[in-house]
Amino acid sequence: AALRRTALVDEDARIFPGWYAPVLVGEGGRRVVRPMRYQCRPVGKPAFYDAKFPGTYNARRDNLTGFWQAQFAATRGVVLVDAFYENVARHAMEHRELAPGEREENVVLEFRPRPAHEMLVACLWSHWRDPAGQAPDLLSFAAITDEPPPEVAAAGHDRCVIPIKPEHVEAWLDPGTDVAALQAILDDRDR
Repeated sequence: AALRRTALVDEDARIFPGWYAPVLVGEGGRRVVRPMRYQCRPVGKPAFYDAKFPGTYNARRDNLTGFWQAQFAATRGVVLVDAFYENVARHAMEHRELAPGEREENVVLEFRPRPAHEMLVACLWSHWRDPAGQAPDLLSFAAITDEPPPEVAAAGHDRCVIPIKPEHVEAWLDPGTDVAALQAILDDRDR
């Protein structure tokens, strides 16, 4: 039904792991928007990596200089979002333990900034190429996440995307920006 309708609805703007979204990146000194899959397959990893490690749609900040080091050093981007969504357990959201015999229930929460504005979510991306030349090239990205601000933690979630401030976009997209400056940009995030 969604494929046949012609009117846009709010849910059309949501992305899920494995879906494509526009990502702003730097290429040759220019700013370019590229469609990329929201689940990063780092350069050099085999194609089956996506199924073996399905959580690569998020890049934990505490692992940017470890697992994500190559992307953090050279291929950063931003995704513009009005809101983000998180899955939380109902009992965590309600700040209580599970009752005896109660099964865990998932709740999807929507987070929007106040005042309302677009967030420039920091991400890493990769241009994967099949070494055997059998599969098509893949552009993919992961949103960078960190410890949550108090309002997200209070809602029961333990991670949060990092929206960067507009004045930091040029330095964030510049592949020459050093690690200390990049970490400072993530520290000075849009709250």
